[in-house]
Amino acid sequence: MTSWFGKEVFKLGFGLMRLPKRADGSNDTERVAQMVDRFLAAGGTYFDTAFVYDNGDSERVTKEALIDRYPRDRFTLCTKLNAGMPHLTEETAKQQFTTSLARTGAGYFDYYLLHALSRNNYKKYEEFGIWDFAREQKAKGLIRYYGFSFHGDPMLLEELLTTYPDVDFIQLQINYADWDNPGVASKECYEIARRHNVSMTIMEPLKGGALANPNDEIKRLFKAANPALSPASWGIRYAASLEGVITVLSGMSNLEQMEDNLSYMKDFQPLSDSEYRVIAAVQRELEKDNSIGCTACRYCVDGCPMQIAIPGIFAVKNKETGNWDGGRGAYQIATEGKGKASDCIECGQCEDACPQHLPIISLLKECRSLE
Repeated sequence: MTSWFGKEVFKLGFGLMRLPKRADGSNDTERVAQMVDRFLAAGGTYFDTAFVYDNGDSERVTKEALIDRYPRDRFTLCTKLNAGMPHLTEETAKQQFTTSLARTGAGYFDYYLLHALSRNNYKKYEEFGIWDFAREQKAKGLIRYYGFSFHGDPMLLEELLTTYPDVDFIQLQINYADWDNPGVASKECYEIARRHNVSMTIMEPLKGGALANPNDEIKRLFKAANPALSPASWGIRYAASLEGVITVLSGMSNLEQMEDNLSYMKDFQPLSDSEYRVIAAVQRELEKDNSIGCTACRYCVDGCPMQIAIPGIFAVKNKETGNWDGGRGAYQIATEGKGKASDCIECGQCEDACPQHLPIISLLKECRSLE
């Protein structure tokens, strides 16, 4: 548990972005409800969704699986307003808040974030008056705590925390793979947050699931250190061991993942010195990895005029090793009914939206070999 603003918060948060699916691809509300039950029974309280997750369906599922089934004081809920989406006006940006209240039926939000601030979109939040808008909702009691989630560079984070010192908390992408990654700059951003004495929630502790299933050498290192712990446990505990962290979000997609997370987070223990040495060895191993660091968040796809299946294409490329003959077949499946790498018109929309700051245009050119 973490003490924050005078109350205890479970160190594991339930991220509602990558929900379990039915055979037809829709969200499986019944399975989410089972996961909600298990999470609350273990002492969890923090649920995280957003206006844009699953085109709004995440907020609907949250209502049916959680809010309609439990007293409002039994849990805390976070959602987000994304003013960086294309073609928004001030009115439609602010309407997201009203829509989120209606979708969730929550009555109020315990936590509210201005979503995914970066160099490419932060001016929109200023132009649309979203900072003052969030403060107004807080004054009305519709928001308990407000802040922003961040996908920008350290200098921008310094600027935002200096300009808006009243934020109650922020959300950062932190994991051991990105700690020294200059594109994400987890360490620098974390240190800036600490200097400003602002609390954090953590997203992407497993880098979109990539750290839950690392390469064989990394699995060997973890198993040698403690065969009882899953690879996922190392990533989540790494983030949760940092000072100033309220909770670490895990986008759990099934009960098995939840049970694994709860097994080491219910009675959370920070990493020991010997465990940090294991992480350091893993980080050195990761430096040899040349795979594309896509987390499949799909922000790039939502704004792509050609609807290119960017995460699917990158996943196929990452699996291409030697003379693997499944590459072209897997590529055809990943792009069926969607845009292909060669359809890219180099508009740059994807690169503006990418939280990992990947050079998507040039990477797509490399992926044309799969066609």
